[in-house]
Amino acid sequence: MLQNYSQLLERISRSTSLSVDEIERRIEAKRAKLSGLISKEGAAQVVAAELGVNFDKEKMKISELLGGMKKVNLVGKIIQMFPVREYNRNGRKGKIGSFILADETSNVRVILWDTNHIQLIEGGKLREGAVVDITNASMRNSELHLTGFSDIKVSAESLENIKTERIFNEKKILEVKQGESVRFRAFIVQMFEPRFFMVCPACGKKVSETGECQEHGKVAPEKRHLVNLVLDDGSSTIRAVLFSEQASQLLGEGIENSEIFLKKRQELLGEELYFSGQVRQNKLFQNLEFYVEETKSINIDKLIEDLEKG
Repeated sequence: MLQNYSQLLERISRSTSLSVDEIERRIEAKRAKLSGLISKEGAAQVVAAELGVNFDKEKMKISELLGGMKKVNLVGKIIQMFPVREYNRNGRKGKIGSFILADETSNVRVILWDTNHIQLIEGGKLREGAVVDITNASMRNSELHLTGFSDIKVSAESLENIKTERIFNEKKILEVKQGESVRFRAFIVQMFEPRFFMVCPACGKKVSETGECQEHGKVAPEKRHLVNLVLDDGSSTIRAVLFSEQASQLLGEGIENSEIFLKKRQELLGEELYFSGQVRQNKLFQNLEFYVEETKSINIDKLIEDLEKG
């Protein structure tokens, strides 16, 4: 997010001829006036509006997107499509489409709600490899959302050297917000015993005790597991969830055996690692949880080298 914030400062500076330092002073004054209840990124957008900077018709790069942005326009290439899903929420039925969009700076998940947009997916007009032009979208929880007021169409533009790898923003646990894809360095301070459950091999959803899947009927279920951790990076703590693949990456195989698990837990408690994943809200307890997608050990030599650089 720091990179996005810096890019926003530069964009405002180019549009107003004010120095970056002067813009930052105005941003801090705005935050102080609002008792710090607004983020630096949010305050920057308010200052930009007060200075008459209008991004409504300007094409943006994905790396420049910030949470809460409205009327976003950009061009990108679809690098991954997800199946259209149906929903029924409070008696309201509909469909949701989504895909990963990339350009040469970053990538972002795009969510489609409008029936006409969904039909473009179902009709094959929006597909992997297609370059699309999006207008009037908005950023919510690190995702780009399109409504009936948004427009999306296939573009003749060619995009090369796009960023296909998953992008995680470096943050402290205290700073994370729901929906963000983040990476932080933290200690494992608590680890709970794994929970095992059976899922449908076709859709991955839990099955009943008799092996019944609500969508696919009677199936031969597969065993899965998850492990919960508590992580601490010095700024705060957060409960982390690791599903089968991620749990195996951290703990190795054989954790169904309690002796193996307890030995591995003893080795990992107090260990400092890099954790990457997505922040979500636990609907039952209304607190933030961290769904881990990747864990990496810390290269001390590289860390020292990076610190020396500045």
